Amino acid sequence: MHAEPVYCPQCGASSLEYRIPEGDTKRRNVCARCGYIIYQNPLMVAGAVLEWEGKILLCKRAIKPRFGLWTLPAGFMENHETLEECARRESMEEATAEIENIALFSLYSLPHISQIYAIYSGVLAGGKSEPGEESSATDLFTPEEIPWDDIAFDIIRENLRLYLEHGPGNGHVHTGTVMPHPGAGAQAETGR
Repeated sequence: MHAEPVYCPQCGASSLEYRIPEGDTKRRNVCARCGYIIYQNPLMVAGAVLEWEGKILLCKRAIKPRFGLWTLPAGFMENHETLEECARRESMEEATAEIENIALFSLYSLPHISQIYAIYSGVLAGGKSEPGEESSATDLFTPEEIPWDDIAFDIIRENLRLYLEHGPGNGHVHTGTVMPHPGAGAQAETGR
């Protein structure tokens, strides 16, 4: 989710108006002084389902949101990196995990929080992982051992379900939209 801008990044004025600019169809923050239009676009998130000998790697979050719950290694994309580079970097940062045989597994929209998730599948190199700075633990789980009630985010639960039903994809990319469960509210799915 994006924070609302306070100042114009072009001229520094604090005179922003939320309106439909001329020639546009959507309301946007527009500087009343210089006319600069501030566009806010969805954030890209990439991560990976990593398997080793029939078990899936999960990381226990050491940061908010969803502190103490389990997730796949995933996070926000940085400027000047590809989706695959992001998935590899996040796997290394959160689980000191290297990926072999990486392939795009799913591409999902989360419009309620303006995020797009690209999840890859791959083999956990050597079956080795350790918690990174954002994780308090990493572990390999058989399908029967996955702590479903302690999975941090709906999008992660959906990807685990798809992976267990269909395997690593073999060239098929799953697509869809994930919305919050009723009563859950529009909570951020991931964080730094």
